[in-house]
Amino acid sequence: MNYFNYQDDHLCCESVPVARIAEEVGTPFYLYSAATLTRHFQAMDDAFADLPHLTCFAVKACANLAVLNIFASLGGGADIVSGGELYRAIKAGMAPGRIVYSGVGKTAAEIEMAIKAGILMFNVESSQELDTIQAVATALGGTAPISLRVNPDVDPKTHAYISTGLAKNKFGVPMETAAALYRQAASMPNIVIKGLSCHIGSQLTEMSPFLESLRKMKAFMARLEAAGIKISYLDLGGGLGIRYDDEDPPHPAAYAAAIKAELGDTNRTLVLEPGRVIVGNAGILVTRVLYTKANQLKKFIVVDAGMNDLGRPSLYGAFHAIQPVHRTTMATAKADLVGPICETGDFLARDRELPLAKAGDLLAIMSAGAYGFSMSSNYNSRPRVAEVLVNGQHFQVIRTRETYETLVQGESIPVFPENDRPLA
Repeated sequence: MNYFNYQDDHLCCESVPVARIAEEVGTPFYLYSAATLTRHFQAMDDAFADLPHLTCFAVKACANLAVLNIFASLGGGADIVSGGELYRAIKAGMAPGRIVYSGVGKTAAEIEMAIKAGILMFNVESSQELDTIQAVATALGGTAPISLRVNPDVDPKTHAYISTGLAKNKFGVPMETAAALYRQAASMPNIVIKGLSCHIGSQLTEMSPFLESLRKMKAFMARLEAAGIKISYLDLGGGLGIRYDDEDPPHPAAYAAAIKAELGDTNRTLVLEPGRVIVGNAGILVTRVLYTKANQLKKFIVVDAGMNDLGRPSLYGAFHAIQPVHRTTMATAKADLVGPICETGDFLARDRELPLAKAGDLLAIMSAGAYGFSMSSNYNSRPRVAEVLVNGQHFQVIRTRETYETLVQGESIPVFPENDRPLA
């Protein structure tokens, strides 16, 4: 359930008309519902209330400080994949001891930053990364807590670009070599083994891949403990999908029930890394129609949001429902919803039955809270859009719209000595 609904044919976010926000803030903008964010986080967290667990929000899905602060206030932690996400999570109020650090390309500087911050653990993804963590911890005169991210070679049955648990994917350590790497980690004086981790992909809509992965993790964990390697945390990753169109993903309560039934009795703390399932349907992208046009083949609705604002349709062929902000009896027709970017791939919907909006009308791109703003860019030198949070009857801009001046911050035109010449 989310809190975007029509009141007297006007789309509202909680109790605030979306059109009113558009008037004050301008378009395009991302709009989030605090009530939805809270409800979705609690639905996941409460589903595991009878087990020791930690709900670590996947920051890559939506990294705004205000959004992260809501989860921090609810007792949540963070799943991060960069030093920048670590900085954001801590600045938003998340306790370092509730942060897990994943990702295949951690730099020595990022590792040092995380050790100094006191994070819960690194999810290590290669033997060379483990060596680097050991070296950094040694230089700091301390220890580093780790888990190995094991690749279980499970087909998540999702888009190829967001599949992470197959042997051909770059993520994790192959299960057949992970035991040896755990033994190596156990011999390192500055490494503390804390857990076992896996993550198989994103936007999963079936339970079977999760359960297959969990079965493999249980068997592997038994092997480790038989070898004297204690596992205190079992990180199950994230990936639970949402409904964009006609998908029917498991509810968090059903997901938790199936996980607990397969897991059985455990004295380990579960680490959950939900992202999309919490924020996906808690945010929308609001855009204004600029022009309409047609040729002999199709109709186009040109709006002021483009692929640089929401890249998922162009990148993944993703579906996002399109709703008018003012619901009327306007007719619909098959059309493309396109933006101003100088690319044929710049579309938000293609060959879809859409409201035949006219110039000036507002449209809402639904289910845009996950991987929307966080994947946006300045392509075509377009300032990134504003982000807005609604809480009941009030709203606040939680990220100001970029300006042309901010576009060129940090850039400079060099002045070289006159006698310098280009190399021949």
